[in-house]
Amino acid sequence: MRSDLVYSAGIQIENRFLLATVVMRAVKKLHIDSTRTEDTANQVFAEIANGRYAPAVLPEPAPPPLIEPLLISPAA
Repeated sequence: MRSDLVYSAGIQIENRFLLATVVMRAVKKLHIDSTRTEDTANQVFAEIANGRYAPAVLPEPAPPPLIEPLLISPAA
């Protein structure tokens, strides 16, 4: 059942929103028009549950530049 596949894939990718995004993108790329979309989604969930996906590591964001104190001159 798909709920079992979703649960198993959820163990690999704990963030539900990230899991949904990864699955949607994979289904979009792997889907063949002559097959059912449901079968492609099940295959993607099974692959993720088996640990066959490439986790992307995001780079560390660069620190923002320091803001110098504003020099405000009083109005005369």
